[in-house]
Amino acid sequence: MASTTRRPSSAADRRAALEQRILSALEELLRGGATYTELSVEQIAHAAGISRSTFYLYFRDKVDVLLRVSGSLKARSYEIAEAWRPCGPDGGVEGLARTYELIVRHYREHAALLSAIHEVAAYDPAVREAWAAHQDRFIDNLVTVLKEEQRAGRTSADVVPELAATVIVQGGGEVIARQVSGGDAGDDALVAQELAHGYWHGVYRRPDTRPAR
Repeated sequence: MASTTRRPSSAADRRAALEQRILSALEELLRGGATYTELSVEQIAHAAGISRSTFYLYFRDKVDVLLRVSGSLKARSYEIAEAWRPCGPDGGVEGLARTYELIVRHYREHAALLSAIHEVAAYDPAVREAWAAHQDRFIDNLVTVLKEEQRAGRTSADVVPELAATVIVQGGGEVIARQVSGGDAGDDALVAQELAHGYWHGVYRRPDTRPAR
């Protein structure tokens, strides 16, 4: 008796494809000028070419959609950020500037979604906490990098890794969000350069200011 072989990933592939379809439809609606608060599940489902019942097979509600969006956006930017190391193949201040530029470019491509996340995070604790949790991942990564640099004697011992990493992630994130939402795209490279030089010389290669013993 011949056995049939089923691809175990086919259902997961279909799910991923439909989720992406819904997310793409949402992005188009937002780019068209709608605010996330104004959009209904029915509008999102219609734009994706599916029924409300199908929508609810994949998402609990509108907030669940935004939680998936924020996770996806941060996952890609984390991949970009994690690939940079101060002394890696693309290290140094210029490598850091290129890293920031890639992150700005990534968020600019999805500016409407980023705006929606900030819009809803202002009043929805679940979205706000999810976004904060994503930032914590960036902070933890930078704490590790800074401690490695301190052990190697390249970063000043008077830098407090946890505090410095928080300032870099939260401060840089705010600058990037403002640049993407209202800045001129032609200035993206300059903004990336300023972020890179500020944090490189202010943290990664800050002169040791401890008094000599």
